Amino acid sequence: MTVSQPHWENSLLALALPGHINLSAHGQQANRPTNNPLLIEAYNYCAALTAHHSRSFHLSSGLLPDGQRQAARALYAFCRISDDLVDNPQGNPQEALTRWRVQAFNSHPSSRDPIVLAWHDARRRFHIPEHYAHQLLDGVARDLDNSRYNSFADLTTYCYGVASTVGLMSMHIIGFSGPQAVPYAIKLGVALQMTNILRDVAEDFSNGRVYLPQDELAAFGLTEGDLRRGVVTDSWRAFMQFQIERTRQLYDEAWPGIGMLNASGRMAIAAAAELYRGILSDIEKHDYDVFSRRAHVSTMAKLSKLPGIWWRSRQV
Repeated sequence: MTVSQPHWENSLLALALPGHINLSAHGQQANRPTNNPLLIEAYNYCAALTAHHSRSFHLSSGLLPDGQRQAARALYAFCRISDDLVDNPQGNPQEALTRWRVQAFNSHPSSRDPIVLAWHDARRRFHIPEHYAHQLLDGVARDLDNSRYNSFADLTTYCYGVASTVGLMSMHIIGFSGPQAVPYAIKLGVALQMTNILRDVAEDFSNGRVYLPQDELAAFGLTEGDLRRGVVTDSWRAFMQFQIERTRQLYDEAWPGIGMLNASGRMAIAAAAELYRGILSDIEKHDYDVFSRRAHVSTMAKLSKLPGIWWRSRQV
């Protein structure tokens, strides 16, 4: 198979640019951190949660100015809790997600919940559209009902909900040149989520989920029995080569969007994209074996990439 021009972009753009979203402000700058002791404690909690769950995001968000860094980590904490309510439920996940939706958008957040407190402050200061946050929760909720996707086009709608929305909210924290930046944020989100999917095939399958497009598995002569056996075959190699090629193409097509962000945030987003992209190379390096190991990029490898990423981000 060869990578064809995607036909799913217009439908995702329609989700990202509904009539009531006003992007004329082009993002807001609120770089100075808060001096409110309660909020400082809440933001510190979000930073600790980010460091614990995602070293890559903690590293890349650390490249932002203070106020933006606080907001980005509050956004990560909001997303992390939303995801965990479905992936690691305590009780009824649908009811928990409904309660969380109410809490997360309360105009008078409880001071007892540091994540809600920091998230509310970040949304207010950076004018993050609630529309995108609700779409993220809708995307997370898909995992309660959908465990298979027939085609890549179907899968991109899921990727938009759980990943592109994060990029669209991050744009408001960083600042951006205008609506023309939106398609690039969408593509980057799809690329990042596809990287997750390719890395986590075994883990997802053990949880009863197959995010790999069903029609493409069939086109390469693969079945879910192959995923269960977890053996790297020539068919699996060819399938993964195709998936990685398309995902890299998405990263490439998203890259010009870095230049549409405010200068203070370009390096952080470039680093997030390039460090995550490195997971694809690690999958290749280990002969496409995502069954017996989890692909990753070491801390030293990440740090060694930063000078080159900084240089590339200045050339966009």
